[in-house]
Amino acid sequence: MPKLAVFPKAFMQELCKDGTMKVSEWIDLAVKLEVDGLEWYAGFLEMADTKNWSAFRKEVEGHGKVIPMLCCSPDFTHPDAAFREKEIAKQKGWIKMTHILGGSYCRVLSGQRRPELTEEEGIDLAAECIKACLPLAEELGITLILENHYKDDFWEYPEFAQQMDIFCKLVERIEHPNFGVNYDPSNTFLAGEDPLELLYRVSDRVVSMHASDRYLKEGTIEDLRKEEGGALGYAKRLSHGEIGKGLNDYDAIFKELKRVGFDGWISIEDGVDGMDQLERSVSFLRKKIVEYWPDFI
Repeated sequence: MPKLAVFPKAFMQELCKDGTMKVSEWIDLAVKLEVDGLEWYAGFLEMADTKNWSAFRKEVEGHGKVIPMLCCSPDFTHPDAAFREKEIAKQKGWIKMTHILGGSYCRVLSGQRRPELTEEEGIDLAAECIKACLPLAEELGITLILENHYKDDFWEYPEFAQQMDIFCKLVERIEHPNFGVNYDPSNTFLAGEDPLELLYRVSDRVVSMHASDRYLKEGTIEDLRKEEGGALGYAKRLSHGEIGKGLNDYDAIFKELKRVGFDGWISIEDGVDGMDQLERSVSFLRKKIVEYWPDFI
């Protein structure tokens, strides 16, 4: 049966940039929700002090919750080998961070879609770097999860493997028990593609999921695909919204996840309009889990 976690999507500036919110304040807000865990972010300002890692784990677990997964953003497609080695070292540090936090899943990405890279070159570089991290992940019992991502806040270019075909080719290149997919249906819209088509192609590799929703502020999906599929910058026609009220078909998503025996973590990226919105999204997903996994209640 899937388990629910929440991610502080609405408080990234405060937690990672200006420090106006402390991690303990986010913990106090999140543990009041009907969730099982809190997804962590490697870039929280307070994570710079390694002594905080075990302290935050103890604090979260003291509320009866866990930290199941870590969100981080390695850039493995840089043409310079020395740069990639530094990114591998960073990823290994994040794997260790996940372990100390008590988590089981650590995100990986492909890297930036640099204009000089061919498709094959980018896939080769990303696969090579991810494979270099897998021995440590296996040793510590961590699963590396590749997300169909859009773009890290600090990147110049979007995700190299943003497009479905490239993402699937990269997934196929890495066969390892400590590697899987973190499926994010909303990010597929930002690529101008169909979230369900992607899910059907990789559902047997999905081990975790980011749940969010998007809605069109104007125009149609076809307008989005014509104008902004895979473009630099966030798609102007799309906006975050309450889960269950946007473009994603969560019935179709959950039906497919149930079909393939998914029982991993679903982490909610929502709440940009306040904790009340996040609470409603939690409630929506909790009801869907009960609906599609009734035998496990």
